[in-house]
Amino acid sequence: MSLDNKHFAIFVANLYEDLEFWYPYLRMKEEDIRMTIIGPDEDYYNGKKGIPAKSDIGIEKADPGDFDALIIPGGYSPDVMRRSPKMVDFVRKMHDNGKPVAAICHGAWMLASADVLNGKKVTSFYSIKDDVVNAGADWTDQEVVIDKNIITSRNPHDLPAFCRAIIDMAEKQ
Repeated sequence: MSLDNKHFAIFVANLYEDLEFWYPYLRMKEEDIRMTIIGPDEDYYNGKKGIPAKSDIGIEKADPGDFDALIIPGGYSPDVMRRSPKMVDFVRKMHDNGKPVAAICHGAWMLASADVLNGKKVTSFYSIKDDVVNAGADWTDQEVVIDKNIITSRNPHDLPAFCRAIIDMAEKQ
């Protein structure tokens, strides 16, 4: 199935993990998926290694109904993102509408804040395992975990499997 009619959102905020943002962003573009970068505001954001990314729109202008999937990179940015009720609400709405929500590393913090982890099998960076478990998830240590429309991975080493899972799920939509 062609993916060129798909439109994905990817979140960004300061101190994102550079690889966890750029690798999925570029990999989805290789599949001709239209990508929109959403930040707390329409602005430039620096990755942990200092690589800037400019959001296409701020969360105030983002409508979950316009997107087929959401990707949440890790790094320290999810701790910034989760302070925005609109970003948390966006995650919840994407999930509740059955659209793929993919989080890698610390990105699972956004899933916890959106209250979508109860009873779900997920993974994340090991240092936030307690947060994820306390949000009701069944945490496991695997490179990629898929539970219904939630896709999770642990760290940059898992990016090939993470992106394959996102593309596979998008092809089935």
